[in-house]
Amino acid sequence: MWSDLVGALALVMVIEGLMPFLAPERWREWLLQIVTIDGRTLRVFGGVMIAIGLFLLNWVN
Repeated sequence: MWSDLVGALALVMVIEGLMPFLAPERWREWLLQIVTIDGRTLRVFGGVMIAIGLFLLNWVN
């Protein structure tokens, strides 16, 4: 169980690190755009991402 959790977190770190590594200037531009988005929109986006992630986890298992 713990090894699966650590493995999943490690994979998230690899995926999250790809953009700053491959295209740091574009990544910085995206971050500046995200700062201008209101909190409600970010919350909805986060909820949708969680729902998609849970669906994919359920589908894979």
